[in-house]
Amino acid sequence: MGLIAENESGLHQVLYIIGNGVIAKALAVALTINGRKVIILRGSIDDQSVHTENIEVETDGNILNAEITISSISNYESVNGIILLTNKSFGNAALAEKLKDKVKTSPIVFLQNGLHIENSFVEKGFTSLYRCVLLATSQLESKNRVRFKLVAPSPVGIIQGSDEVLQSIVNILNTSLFTFRSEDDIQTVIWKKVISNCVFNSICPLLEVDNGIFHRNEVALKIAKTVILECLTVAKQYGIELTMDEVLQNIIAISKMSDGQKISTYQDILNKRETEIDTLNFAVVKAALTRGIEAVPVTVLLGEMIKVKSDLSRN
Repeated sequence: MGLIAENESGLHQVLYIIGNGVIAKALAVALTINGRKVIILRGSIDDQSVHTENIEVETDGNILNAEITISSISNYESVNGIILLTNKSFGNAALAEKLKDKVKTSPIVFLQNGLHIENSFVEKGFTSLYRCVLLATSQLESKNRVRFKLVAPSPVGIIQGSDEVLQSIVNILNTSLFTFRSEDDIQTVIWKKVISNCVFNSICPLLEVDNGIFHRNEVALKIAKTVILECLTVAKQYGIELTMDEVLQNIIAISKMSDGQKISTYQDILNKRETEIDTLNFAVVKAALTRGIEAVPVTVLLGEMIKVKSDLSRN
């Protein structure tokens, strides 16, 4: 297919979702059935033929579905609208390179796990960057059917940009199925989620259990507390004031709400895909070393074990 020329017409023109995983599918359906124009772009696959897929979302006993257009970044000379990144965060450096000549003033929203995942885009000179911390879970049931559960409205804050654009983004993204809100202190929220992810995304896959383990098993919870304590020490060096109780209660609440749900890293390992552990445990380790902190032994050990487990699953 030839290149598609796009003209600039502001935020309401189209929403481009980069990535085609479970969050992308749920978000695409939520936005489409609420009248938004949505295109899913494959970030790592060039020259994807443009086609539509009927995607189903199972939520609270209901089945919602929508016809979603699927394409790839290489089919576009420019990408103008709102760009929503749901791809795995380890691909952001390559994605920033791919988008640098295609994006002008379009806002980019990161709907990804991880610490400092926006750095590649900052370094490439992108100026309209917003970070969302997802408070929802989703799991693939079949090729085009996902099970989705909303935990709470997902906060969105500014990395580089304006309050006016932030509010426009939130208003456009917010639907009854998949809710969003603006957040002034997004860095604290990011750290809280990253610490929780360091717990869930390393311990659960290693134990080969679902997310509910932490409210069911005291030993697993004890390991989680060790990881939390190490991460809190690092977060404090970045001006983030979180307490053990805040993070622990968040982990227990998520655990109780997601019995039977497998964390994304566990799903990746089972499906022989690369994991995001580099932007979780290893990103905390890197942040620690940057501030002269060397003692995060459990966090790094769990990360290394996930790395080995992931590599073994793909060999």
